Amino acid sequence: MIIKIILVGCLIFMVYNLFKTLIIMNKNDPNQPSMSKFIGRRVMMSAFIVILILVGIMTGLITPNPTPH
Repeated sequence: MIIKIILVGCLIFMVYNLFKTLIIMNKNDPNQPSMSKFIGRRVMMSAFIVILILVGIMTGLITPNPTPH
């Protein structure tokens, strides 16, 4: 159950960075940090989530659906 909570937290963090980037893009303020900082965080978090899911499946903490149809 803890791995699922971590995954949901990571997804919420990704959505937060998505909207933070949107706000920065619309304001176009040179004093704000660049958009690539927040987009890079999203990419790193996506890679972390994929690795976490694969490790969870390999260790048996997450059981995939046996019949996907």
